[in-house]
Amino acid sequence: MSRSQALPDDVLASIRVLFFQDCDDLLGELETALLAMQRGEHDQETINSAFRAVHSIKGSAPSFELDALAAFAHRFESALAAVRSGAVSPEPALVQLMLRAADVMADLARAGRDGPPLAAGYGAEVAAELAAVSASVVGDDMSSDVSSIVDFDSDSASVSYATPRSASGPARWSIRFTPDAGLYAKGGEVGPLLRELGRLGELSVSLDDRDVPLIQDLHPEKAYLTWTATLVTEADEAVIREVFLFVEDDCDLTLARAEAEDEPAPDLAASDPPEFAAPPAPRQPPPGETVRVDLGRLDRLVNLVGELLINQAMLVQRLSDPAVVKAAGAELPVDDLQRLTRELQDGVMAMRAQPVKVVFQRMPRLVRELEAATGKQVDLELVGEDCEVDRTVIERLADPLIHMVRNAVDHGIEPSAQRLAAGKPARGRIRLCAAHRAGRIIIEVSDDGAGLDRERVRRQAIERRLIDAAAVLDDDEVDALIFAPGFSTATELSDLSGRGVGMDVVKRSVESIGGRVGFTSRPGEGATFVLSMPLTLAVLDGMTVEVCGEKLVAPLSGLVEAVRLTPETVKVLGPDVRLLSFRGQLLPLIDLGALFGYRHSSAERGVALVVEDERGEQAALLVDDILDQRQVVIRSLEANYRPVEGVAAATILGDGRVAFILDIHAILASQRRDAEAEPKP
Repeated sequence: MSRSQALPDDVLASIRVLFFQDCDDLLGELETALLAMQRGEHDQETINSAFRAVHSIKGSAPSFELDALAAFAHRFESALAAVRSGAVSPEPALVQLMLRAADVMADLARAGRDGPPLAAGYGAEVAAELAAVSASVVGDDMSSDVSSIVDFDSDSASVSYATPRSASGPARWSIRFTPDAGLYAKGGEVGPLLRELGRLGELSVSLDDRDVPLIQDLHPEKAYLTWTATLVTEADEAVIREVFLFVEDDCDLTLARAEAEDEPAPDLAASDPPEFAAPPAPRQPPPGETVRVDLGRLDRLVNLVGELLINQAMLVQRLSDPAVVKAAGAELPVDDLQRLTRELQDGVMAMRAQPVKVVFQRMPRLVRELEAATGKQVDLELVGEDCEVDRTVIERLADPLIHMVRNAVDHGIEPSAQRLAAGKPARGRIRLCAAHRAGRIIIEVSDDGAGLDRERVRRQAIERRLIDAAAVLDDDEVDALIFAPGFSTATELSDLSGRGVGMDVVKRSVESIGGRVGFTSRPGEGATFVLSMPLTLAVLDGMTVEVCGEKLVAPLSGLVEAVRLTPETVKVLGPDVRLLSFRGQLLPLIDLGALFGYRHSSAERGVALVVEDERGEQAALLVDDILDQRQVVIRSLEANYRPVEGVAAATILGDGRVAFILDIHAILASQRRDAEAEPKP
């Protein structure tokens, strides 16, 4: 009977899902620690973080018959143990090997979860290199048995785990172990730890129960016992400490090696426990507790909160009529309802928020694979990984980022010889940066490569019949061609490029959720892609305004100030151009009524909303009046109707009417295009 058949299928399936979720988290922690080591951060905590991740996967994988993963993780763990003990220095070449090993572990985990199975012997070369690292320390030719460790056919894999041994033969160790109450609260037990020690060699144990109080003073949630043990083993100190790896924060543990290995074991039962000079390590505070929630349930909760907000808006609008309040006979607690609804919505949205690190941590492996495929040398810098954004945005962000990073390596970064000839470092640099700005998430992907060859882009566009040969284009218009469907500057079809689907996919994916893509480039200095995306696709704070009897919603994130129009603040330049004098500067005044076709001539009175887009550019939007400020539920206009220029989405108001949500960036961009298109005097 296999190990997995001891449990019912449905129970095993649920546990298996949890294992792979934990495995993904641990692989992320492993890669983060290894990248820190690659940057030169060789502190013990960073190395321990990598070791714990691999150790955890190794310990759990056999329970699900993932013998290939467990065997490879064992080799990886042995190499990390050598680094952890200080016997091996984490040189760049070794860290690079461990990054490759992390990739192999990720592939083995993915194959175990989703299939199909990997080829026999997958990762054998990396496993052999890891075995050579540990063998150089323990003096045991572990690499000679690599075939048994890396036979990754789970039905027939023969897995043998070798324990690193002390080069000087058996040694006597004194171990003093005092659990805290926290160990028991987390379900820990001392028995399995002692049995694990017994597998390492000859073990004798005594119990010190002198601190146990009388029964009337006994507290059931406190810990009073201490175990003192003598272990004679060939295993080294790192292996002994590994037994206590998962309880080291919930115990006092001291470990000392006897000076004379042939000294007889003391009678621990008849004497006081030995004193140890080594002080206990300072304990770290436990991390915040988390719980996993099925995404379907969370999405349903968000939808219900959206419906609650709509119904709250309807209720508030109806109760704004004094006659309704008078008929009710008492003042209704509308303010309390609004406050509680807002708190509920904020809490639900916080549950959905995730750091962009979830996507960013996939990029280092992608860059390493692209380095191997192109022969180029590239360093990746990640900035702003802790910026949080709604989970639905995170899901849409992965594919565009992959395309842009691939494009940067394949088309942007030059080969090392070419870079050296141009006076640049041999290694190229790609910078992936995230930041919150103007109520949106801004992602920048920049490189220090050759930049965009605009003349080549123009020739390719003419060859592919995307533009006419006689067309006169400025730099921005040439740059926009790289987003055209079917466009590519690649001269040969390869695994990386030449199909003309990369940047077109980026643009469509980002715009489908109300985002925008920008591009700038300077020849010889590099290029930068800028993604501007909403923080959430569910709810936003907005200002409800009225224009010609129609209600519109302006996102609060883009509003700077509201100004009442006066003859002194409006400057007229010609029949169609008006400017607002605002704090010492002149801003374009855009009449929303005329822009959306509600009226044919500009209004002379009203309120100017001073707005700012994510580029920092300002303008003023003319409306008839400001009605109120409220949270609105976002509904896709494109999915239910069609795209409308200047409109980001729609919402349902308290009276049941549909209102447009303004796209401030698109309105300002349209105004700039119109201004640039006007003939100069």
